[in-house]
Amino acid sequence: MHPIRTTAIHTALLLLLSVLSNGCANTPKAAPTSDTLAAAPAAVVVAPVASAQRNYASHPQAAQFIADMAARHQLPPAEVTALLADAKPQQSILDAMSRPAEAKPWRDYRPIFLTRERINGGVAFWNTNAQILADAQQHFGVDSRVVVAIVGVETRYGGNTGKYRVLDALATLGFDYPKRGEFFRGELEQFLLLTREEHVDARTAKGSYAGAMGQGQFIPSSYRAYAVDFDGDGKRDLWNSERDVLGSVANYFKEHGWQQGAPVVARAQVRGTAYKALLDKGLKPHMPASDLAKYGVHTESPIAPNTPVALVELDGADGLEQWVVFNNFYVITRYNRSPLYAMAVHQLSNEIAATRASAQR
Repeated sequence: MHPIRTTAIHTALLLLLSVLSNGCANTPKAAPTSDTLAAAPAAVVVAPVASAQRNYASHPQAAQFIADMAARHQLPPAEVTALLADAKPQQSILDAMSRPAEAKPWRDYRPIFLTRERINGGVAFWNTNAQILADAQQHFGVDSRVVVAIVGVETRYGGNTGKYRVLDALATLGFDYPKRGEFFRGELEQFLLLTREEHVDARTAKGSYAGAMGQGQFIPSSYRAYAVDFDGDGKRDLWNSERDVLGSVANYFKEHGWQQGAPVVARAQVRGTAYKALLDKGLKPHMPASDLAKYGVHTESPIAPNTPVALVELDGADGLEQWVVFNNFYVITRYNRSPLYAMAVHQLSNEIAATRASAQR
């Protein structure tokens, strides 16, 4: 087994991650790629980047950012200033923030990810990386199927890791997207620290429009907190090292409480309208399964009475779908806070596993 290195998760970083309720490692997504841990933002009208604003080093908020980087992290002000001066505003990034894929109904969202091409791609990816996935499952206790599905949803198994310079994305959102500016300036801070720690070129690193990086699309704070050196080469490389990528996704799930082999969802049937009261209580399991019947909620398979559960409702192709969700579903939403995303990952993981098992018979 290769040695594994992780960074400490500071209290400030945890507070930073907690603000993601409005915005994947992954961050907000426009299409098949996402950025880890972010929820879909509400659709908004974004003002165009002023044509005269071409140098973020002269932005009104830049001086404080530069001073903070020097005081907190001893980064030379001249170095940070030069990086901000090199960052280019990207109007397409601001436009993408106003049309997240998670704003779609489930009937339109599901077909983006549950395709024969993506399922077969997952089987091929799993077969190619079978030993790594087995090692990761043994070490972190996270089912291989969900690790494969995450990489499939995020980047089509590494085929689309993002076209934007991370520097441009985070500067644009940090300084020209007031709704989430504070959060993205925090991610820009984390990115500059990451480039120093992992010897990444801040001017050439590419990612999604929201600054998520690598095959698993980790935003900088998640990269620093949860990425692991699973290949033992002294560096956490989420672009090119399959061991680091798959180990890091598995570690992310482990740290957020994944329970290997435990259920994710159970299809429910409802009677009456009392169940709707449960839909406003969030995705985190908050009530024992024994209480479901009080709200007119039933499942085909029995659930142990003391099992914590929650309820979600999706607008499917054949009408509204109700699902009882368990801890593992909630853990998937720690990667991206949309229930649509979590359900797509879960269903894709099952399809990949079933197709692979069938081919091996």
